[in-house]
Amino acid sequence: MPNKARVRLWQLGILLAFLGLWEWGARTGRLDKLYFAQPSEIAARIVKWFSEGEIYRHLWVTSVEMLLAFAIGTLLGVAMGLWLALSPPVAAVLDPYIKALNSIPRVLLAPIFTIWFGLGMLKMIALGITLVFFVAFFNTYQGVREVNPVVLANARMLGADGSRLLRHVYLPSAASWIFSSLRTSIGFAVIGAVIGEYLGSAAGLGYVIQQAEGVFDTTGVFAGIAVLMAFVLVLDHLVSRVEARLLRWRPQAVENQV
Repeated sequence: MPNKARVRLWQLGILLAFLGLWEWGARTGRLDKLYFAQPSEIAARIVKWFSEGEIYRHLWVTSVEMLLAFAIGTLLGVAMGLWLALSPPVAAVLDPYIKALNSIPRVLLAPIFTIWFGLGMLKMIALGITLVFFVAFFNTYQGVREVNPVVLANARMLGADGSRLLRHVYLPSAASWIFSSLRTSIGFAVIGAVIGEYLGSAAGLGYVIQQAEGVFDTTGVFAGIAVLMAFVLVLDHLVSRVEARLLRWRPQAVENQV
């Protein structure tokens, strides 16, 4: 606990020093207000948004898009990873196609999804799925391939069939890989939703930032970014709590034991 307290104090001190320098530079003219709004003005704008209640609608839209993209992308990625890891011939055939699809910058897909799905939530969900899917897929695929061959051979000697091998050997082997990738998947789901909103939507945090940028409202842009960062930090904290609970059996890191 003392170590954690010191870390938190250092983190808070760095943040306050950074904001203080930023505020000082903006107030004294060393930073052009056209490009750098004052932190005090940004904070006032955020307070105004929450007091008026309009920002809650945008947070809700982004949250729904992110959660659906995360859930669907993870399920599809895990299922595909299991299938290909357990079917080496199929994996060999599909390998170049998977690599080719993964190499496509997701930003380039946003205009195509706009044509296909319009400006509704479906576009942002689809864009998030394309980001989350490959994270879950590669982690699951690698986790299954990392199964200890001795454990696998012993399970087969004891008469385990395909379903039992999947339930008691393959899935436990891939579980740590899958759960450890949850935090990354959440981040990619948020990125997909916000990028889709930014490039064309009617609501969401990306829409708020894009609207502020369209009228050269620097304060609104930074306020939207600050709300987005706080939103992601909250999600990251929740995912870390879930990960710690689900992977309670995993050995603690050395630095956490000191």
